[in-house]
Amino acid sequence: MALEFTDGNFNQEVLQSDKPVLVDFWAAWCGPCIAIAPMIDELANEISTTAKVGKVDVDNNPGVAAQYGVRAIPTLLIFKNGEVVEQMVGGNVRKADLAEKLNAHAGSVA
Repeated sequence: MALEFTDGNFNQEVLQSDKPVLVDFWAAWCGPCIAIAPMIDELANEISTTAKVGKVDVDNNPGVAAQYGVRAIPTLLIFKNGEVVEQMVGGNVRKADLAEKLNAHAGSVA
């Protein structure tokens, strides 16, 4: 199951993480967000030893969304060492591609 990131825990859970982190910016009213949710949860379960996977509800946590310029959802950001290293916008993503990107960053964690 994907973690829940909020304006309150984002700094500690994402920016200070020693693992790469995939963050799914989403909202309950967003059809493509709902469509990719099961894939995000599956990925979270499969990759939990090498990376973190979580979600930010943009309606309840507008601060983080604004900080990273999220203007369209779903937006998927991969963070490494507190910095955005990958960005994907829209629901046209494959789990294998996300896993590959996360694993590439996990293999080179500084």
